[in-house]
Amino acid sequence: MMSAPLDRRRAVGVMLAAGAAVFASFLQPAHAADDVVVGVIQPLSGPNAQFGIGAQRGTELAAEMINAAGGIKSLGGAKIKLVAADVPTPNTAAATTQRLISQNGVSAVVGAFVSSTTLAASEVTERAGIPLVTFAFADQITGRGYQYVFQVSPKGTVFGAAQFDYATGIAKAAGEKIDKIAILYEDTAYGTAQAKGLRDAAKKAGVEIVLDEAYPLGITDVSPLVNKLRASGAQMAFPVSYLNDSLLIIRALRQQQIDIPVIGGAAGYIIPDFTKGLGDYAEGVLSVAAASGDLIPDLAAKYKEKYGAFITHEALIHAAALDAVAQAMEKAKSSDPQKVRDALASLDYCAGFARGVPGGCIKFDANGLNASAFPVMVQWRGEEPVTVYPPKAAKQVPIWRGKPVN
Repeated sequence: MMSAPLDRRRAVGVMLAAGAAVFASFLQPAHAADDVVVGVIQPLSGPNAQFGIGAQRGTELAAEMINAAGGIKSLGGAKIKLVAADVPTPNTAAATTQRLISQNGVSAVVGAFVSSTTLAASEVTERAGIPLVTFAFADQITGRGYQYVFQVSPKGTVFGAAQFDYATGIAKAAGEKIDKIAILYEDTAYGTAQAKGLRDAAKKAGVEIVLDEAYPLGITDVSPLVNKLRASGAQMAFPVSYLNDSLLIIRALRQQQIDIPVIGGAAGYIIPDFTKGLGDYAEGVLSVAAASGDLIPDLAAKYKEKYGAFITHEALIHAAALDAVAQAMEKAKSSDPQKVRDALASLDYCAGFARGVPGGCIKFDANGLNASAFPVMVQWRGEEPVTVYPPKAAKQVPIWRGKPVN
């Protein structure tokens, strides 16, 4: 049996050791061993899976690079852990996003490619007080006064205006005056927003819109559209569509020897499956885009080495979106969603994947829109699209009716 003085001495020693341990814990970086969880929502199956998979790959690459560089340093090197959820259709977006948030304790959500999906998901994230950083185009995304939604790319109407202005600018430089155009668009949030931008830009320029036609998502027969286009007398066509629609429209036009310039509205016009599906018909097709790999060749090379394909604009922008979330955590020294949201609102970041966003930076305005971003125009050259417009961003000169435009 121990003596009472020895018991007391040992008890005091234990207390001193415990106190030293508590003091030492204050010297350790907060959350040193903890992951920070970021949710990702994308259409990984269904009709838009090609885009969702590309976007997911960009997010994964960004997470790998951030973690390999030391993680979130202000959080003791905490690593980013991505938790992905498949949202094949907008109808499933709200329930899936709610489940993702409630089951995983996310600090932020990145996604989704599809505007209609993003609109539905953002209602859930807003109520939950979770920041959502997105690539999606629709004007409503940052037009509803929400406080937790951040849009890395320009709005759909801005893309539509650029689609028109850039194309007519190239035509003018080539010596061709455009008086009549056709607009074809799917009747989703993305299609209608971008078509409005096209429409307004054409009216501002005094160009006649001889065909302005909406069609349902998932269209399988574009013959009526093509027949209307042939009869319209349009000098240029502006389709705004996802992949399957884009393949149907371009193939039908070329097979019927309708050789007017076609300027795509991003989405289906600038992913690897476009040229895989069309072969030679894809060559020379122009499209507006949110970004392009040739604007950030070092990181584009890393993507190609890992995935065996060029980096698409949805991959690049979603990578930049995750990078913005990481920088917000770094700035806030916290993974708390409210603090991450506040840091995003005041973010001014011009490094990493943000360099691949035209404008070179991510800086959100009071509505959550990236104020420094602008669209570019790309053109298919062989197996990849290259940036050809505007001149301040171009890496190669555009080709118009088979001839370079200097």
